[in-house]
Amino acid sequence: MKEKLKIGLLGLGTVGSGVPTILQEHQEKISQVTGMEIAISKALVRDEDEKRRLAEQFDIQLTTDIEDIINDDEIKIIVELIGKVEPAKTFITKALENGKHIVTANKDLLAQHGSELVALAQKNHCDLYYEASVAGGIPILRTIANSLAADNIQKVLGIVNGTTNYMLTQMVSEKKSYEQALQEAQELGFAESDPTNDVDGIDAAYKMVILSQFAFGMNIRLDQVDTRGIRGLSLDDVEMAAQLGYEVKLIGSSENQEGSIAVEVGPMLVAKSHPIASVRNEFNAVFIESSGVGESMYYGPGAGAKPTATSVVSDIITIAKNIRLGTTGHMFNAYQHDTKLAADEAISGKYYFSIEVPDRHGQILQLTKIMTEANVSFDQLVQQKSDGTRARIVAITHTITKEQMKQVIKEIELTDEFDLLNTFKVLED
Repeated sequence: MKEKLKIGLLGLGTVGSGVPTILQEHQEKISQVTGMEIAISKALVRDEDEKRRLAEQFDIQLTTDIEDIINDDEIKIIVELIGKVEPAKTFITKALENGKHIVTANKDLLAQHGSELVALAQKNHCDLYYEASVAGGIPILRTIANSLAADNIQKVLGIVNGTTNYMLTQMVSEKKSYEQALQEAQELGFAESDPTNDVDGIDAAYKMVILSQFAFGMNIRLDQVDTRGIRGLSLDDVEMAAQLGYEVKLIGSSENQEGSIAVEVGPMLVAKSHPIASVRNEFNAVFIESSGVGESMYYGPGAGAKPTATSVVSDIITIAKNIRLGTTGHMFNAYQHDTKLAADEAISGKYYFSIEVPDRHGQILQLTKIMTEANVSFDQLVQQKSDGTRARIVAITHTITKEQMKQVIKEIELTDEFDLLNTFKVLED
């Protein structure tokens, strides 16, 4: 008779409800792979009302008291799927101190307190896995930690927020405004009633903190990620990007610059020939450049009950194997490196500028003077008429440093008649 492995589940929401479903549907395979019978023993719910409602759906012992799970000696693994930093951090801390292994999908918590929790897991010889915290059903963290362990990664970038990618897809393909795209995303359940974390790039920044740790072994803070979102993005810029051969995507990027990394999140112009440009709607994709493999891309659903729950159960299976082999307590990602941030003069790329100017002679000449003083040249330059009194100049530079880009922005903003509408980085094929 196979050994039984009991799981404590915190949260039975969208993802939480998918975990017992996956365990049940794939029971025979999971049992063969692990040599154990894995089942949810107890689940934490918010209150008595939720307990009564969920009791009809799940054949699981439900509780509103975390102590019922943490202090249950038969429960070996606790899966945290309640989200947000608190009370999740308190619950996981208590569980680790009590010798429980942890699986979580909580990107907010890991981005802000991951190092602390990893150290606590090490101290108590516990496993801490969190594959589902980045890109939902795409096994990107395990791929970096295991499959690319022998490789030297130079750059990891991608679409890691499905909400904004859905919105941008609607703006590009259906010509919808930012406001229309957001409303539709909310109606379909892709965006929260308060979409701040998504549209301001915060959610993507959390994920880039985690990806940077796996790719480069460096622990960076959220405030060290140069973060911009798509809030209020103009349809004019989306359409102009298309005319110039690009699509606008919210991209998270972490790049190694001679031992230092540059991490940013923001709307970027992606060349239509780049694989990332083809990623539509709520799907995610992570693109990696490395010295061994070269270029590779990992694509799939970034959220949803079954895709995310599948990643969660994969972590459970890994811990179950470790328990059988007596090898628990190893870090999910053991790669560690001194954290060094690249200076602006070491970060380079092409940049897109959208500027509103008076509709009269000499405006391009004035912009050219600003660019020349910053030692910047144009790759593409377009002037569009608007209402007869104002016009729009769109410029894409040749490759320049981030320092030069900031100098150009400063000079444009100091020019009384110029109104800087947008600045994007350009991602070439």
